[in-house]
Amino acid sequence: MEHDLSPSALAGLRRPRPYPAVSVLVPTHRREPGNAQDPVRLRNVVAEARRRLEADPAVTRERRTEVAHQLDRALAEIDPAEAEEGLAIFAAPGEHQVWTLARTVPERVVLGDTFLTRNLVAAHTAERPFWVLSVAADRAALWNGGTGRVVEEHTGAFPMTRPPEEFDPERLERTGGSPSTFRDERTRRFLRDVGAAVDHVLRARPRPLYVTGPEAALSLLAETGGADRGAVHVPHGGLADGTPEAVWQAVAPLLAAETRRAADAVAAELEAARGRREFAAGVDELWQSARSGRVRLLAVEEDYRVTVVDAGDHLEPAGPGDLDACEDIVDEIVERCLETGAEVRFVPDGTLRDADGIAGVLRY
Repeated sequence: MEHDLSPSALAGLRRPRPYPAVSVLVPTHRREPGNAQDPVRLRNVVAEARRRLEADPAVTRERRTEVAHQLDRALAEIDPAEAEEGLAIFAAPGEHQVWTLARTVPERVVLGDTFLTRNLVAAHTAERPFWVLSVAADRAALWNGGTGRVVEEHTGAFPMTRPPEEFDPERLERTGGSPSTFRDERTRRFLRDVGAAVDHVLRARPRPLYVTGPEAALSLLAETGGADRGAVHVPHGGLADGTPEAVWQAVAPLLAAETRRAADAVAAELEAARGRREFAAGVDELWQSARSGRVRLLAVEEDYRVTVVDAGDHLEPAGPGDLDACEDIVDEIVERCLETGAEVRFVPDGTLRDADGIAGVLRY
């Protein structure tokens, strides 16, 4: 199952495909008791996708059989233990993908000539992904971080291990003993290689970087430049071969402080926009502004959701059982703003209380 939405992965998902490209969205749960019903709900939604394929006269029998086969393969790959807040299954002739999302999604099935990406985009933006590089004298691990979790990343050269040193009695006799661990040239060379390797990752997938390790290792890595530029140092050893929980606990206080700082900055920018008459609030006003490309900064509370009906020139709250209801209008606004070059920030619940959970700074 996929989780990390890179620019290249998003471009691939948005590529036009032969009809039908099927998108299946299912809300899931990380923990009990909610996750007990997830497998049943998932099978039911996939069955609905098959019924939609059967009922669509534009889908040939050959393509219907092939896409149904891809849906079955996707279903078989899903591991309930890795569930987060939502799943997106994409299937088309000759391919399928399964994505886990840290943000809930509405249950839906969509047939088109490309995959539905707005929920993935919103979930990825809300998650505020980051990297953690954990270093020691002989090992370096890279951790992929997101909402409430880190997992070890196996990409490029990572994880990295320094080759064992061969015993050299003549060298010991010349130097009078072994050099200090972090003064040893082999260690310095290893950490230079670590810096170059994480630089390569950051160029391809840029995001904030936290570096953990003993003080001596952090100092030595700083001397090499590269990965140290803009990184936040966390003086905490033993994490290069530590557990995900230990790594998370080491960086969680810094992440919380950064969340507060970012929320304060957004609030200040929104307040300044009020004085310039560049402020917008509420889902209807933001939807209109997003469609016209006027939004420069969009701020959304993390758990803000609203179900609406598109009445043509404005949005209205949806009533119970309304067949035209749009449950993911917030995700649609997020994706539209990103497509027009806006900055999107998710902030803690309650930050935008006087703006009904969503606000923005307009370009004009």
